[in-house]
Amino acid sequence: MQSISSIPKCLVSSKLVLLIVIFTLFLTSSLVVHVHALNTNQIFYGVDMKGYYTSMAQSRIIGSVMPSNYFADSFKLISQAGMNHVRFIFYWEAYEKDPTNFMLELQSVAQAADKWNVNVIYDNHQFHTSSWFNPQRGTGFPSFLFQNNPSYPAGNGGGPKYTPAKVWWTDWWNRAVVDSNGTDGWTLQAEFFKKIIDTVDEHKSTLGYELLSEPQVHNSDQWEKIGKYNTFMVNELRKYTNKVLVYSMNIPVDLKSPINLTPENIAKMKPQNSTNVVFKISIYGLPTGPYQQARLNTFLKASNITGIPIYIGEWNNVLREQVINEEGSAVFQINPFESDISQQQANQFVKTFKDIGIWGLAYWKWDYISQNTPNFNLISVGDDGHLITNKYFKQLKIALESNYGNQVNK
Repeated sequence: MQSISSIPKCLVSSKLVLLIVIFTLFLTSSLVVHVHALNTNQIFYGVDMKGYYTSMAQSRIIGSVMPSNYFADSFKLISQAGMNHVRFIFYWEAYEKDPTNFMLELQSVAQAADKWNVNVIYDNHQFHTSSWFNPQRGTGFPSFLFQNNPSYPAGNGGGPKYTPAKVWWTDWWNRAVVDSNGTDGWTLQAEFFKKIIDTVDEHKSTLGYELLSEPQVHNSDQWEKIGKYNTFMVNELRKYTNKVLVYSMNIPVDLKSPINLTPENIAKMKPQNSTNVVFKISIYGLPTGPYQQARLNTFLKASNITGIPIYIGEWNNVLREQVINEEGSAVFQINPFESDISQQQANQFVKTFKDIGIWGLAYWKWDYISQNTPNFNLISVGDDGHLITNKYFKQLKIALESNYGNQVNK
C-alpha cells in the first residue's frame, strides 16, 4: 500500500475535498430521510371533516350543497380555535364517480390547510363497505370490485352482520377480489393512493395518510392477513411518500365476539415496516365505563406489544340500542335521540387521551350536512351560507384548553 507521505500534496487535498463532499452528502441525505420521522412530542388535536365530491357515493347524490368557501372558512375557524389537525375523509368510489372534481377538492383542502397551518391526515374511509351493498347509507369501495361476482349481490347490506359483506371481506383479505381484468384489489387501491399522494404530498399541511378506516374482520385467521395487507400498502406507499401512514383498528370490536379480539391478535395487524406509522382507533363511549375501558385497555396492550403510538381518529359519546336487522340478527345501533355529550364528559375524554399519551385525536365530526345525532356535528350553515359553530365545538375547545393548556392557544 502506498504511504500518504509518498502521495503528492495536491492529490491528498483533492481526496480530502472529495471525502468531505461525500460525507456532507451523506449527512444531507440522512436529514432528508428523517425529515418526516414520527414526532411523538407534538400532539395533533382537531376534528374529522368531510367534503362534497370526495364523499360522493356511486349509487346516490348528496342532496345538501356545500357552502362556497367551505374549506377556507372551515380551516380558519379550526385554526383560530387553537386546533392544529383535521382528519379528512375521502372515499374511493367518490373518485371513480367524478375523478376531476374529486382531485380539485383535495387541492382546495390542502391549500386551505396550508394557509391556516393545520395538519391533515387523508383518510381512505369506508362505511358499510360500499354503496354497492348499501345504496342508502354505504360508501367506500368502487362498484367494479363487486359487479362481476354473483357472490356480491347488490343492495344486500354491507355491515359486519350481513353475509355478502362477510364473503367480500374474506375475499379481500385473501387478495381474491379482482376487477374485470383480473387485477387484484390491493394493487388497484395502491394505484389509487398514488394519485392521492401525487396531488397533496408536497403541501406542507399534509401530515399523512390512513390506509383503510375500520376494516371488517370475520374470522380469527384474518388478523395476520390484515397484517400482510398493511405491509403491502405501506411498502407500496413508501415508494412515493415518507409522511405518516395510519393503519386502523377493525370492526366489529365486541370483546366477546368469535373473531378473538385480543391484544395479541390486534398486534398482528401491524405492518412489517412500522417506521413513521401510527395505529388509529375509534371511541364512541366514555372511556371510564367498564366496557369502554376494557376495550381501550385492549388497544393499549396491543400498542405496547407493537410499539406503535395510538391515534384516536374518531371519538364522541353515543347511546346504542339493540335492534334486529333484515337477516334477523341482533345488532346494536346508535340511538340519535338519546345520544349527547356534556362539557364534563368532553373534558373526561380528552383527559383520558392525554393520560395514556396518545399521538393525536380527532372529534367526530365537522360537517355542513345536518346529522340525526346532534353531537355528531360541530357546525351549522346560516342562511347567508356562513358557517356557525355550535355548543359542541365550544365544548371541544374548552376540553382541549383545560387539558393541553397553552399548547392549544399556540
